[in-house]
Amino acid sequence: MTESFSVPIVVRGYELDVNGHLNWAHYLHYAEHARWECLRAAGLTYQVLAAAGLGPVNLEANVKFLRELRDGDEVTVSAAFDWPADPAKKTFRVRQLVTRATDGETAAELTTVSGVIDAHQRRLVGDPAGRLRSLAAVPEVLGL
Repeated sequence: MTESFSVPIVVRGYELDVNGHLNWAHYLHYAEHARWECLRAAGLTYQVLAAAGLGPVNLEANVKFLRELRDGDEVTVSAAFDWPADPAKKTFRVRQLVTRATDGETAAELTTVSGVIDAHQRRLVGDPAGRLRSLAAVPEVLGL
């Protein structure tokens, strides 16, 4: 697994549920934002990927909720790509933590099983690490 990349996010009032804490679905939004920012930092913007006819996809998502987040809480959301040793594998994992900045407590753990889809064939590509490495300006950000 690679060293994780992280982005800061502040919980916004309109993201709260009736109990006054972050609605569960926003944890997934935060994780998606961190993954895209990680790709962007590697030079894999939406435009670069679209021009290559590729796009990242999530096939599974698992969230473990550990602590409440409330309006105004500052968090960091990490993204660490876990590439398979076998390049014939079409999927990889992204492990993520949502951590409160004030006390360092982990509010949630997320894991996705992901892949890279060929936009024209609508199929997962083989060796997703190799495909992304060939397009990335800074592949190290993704652990490549």
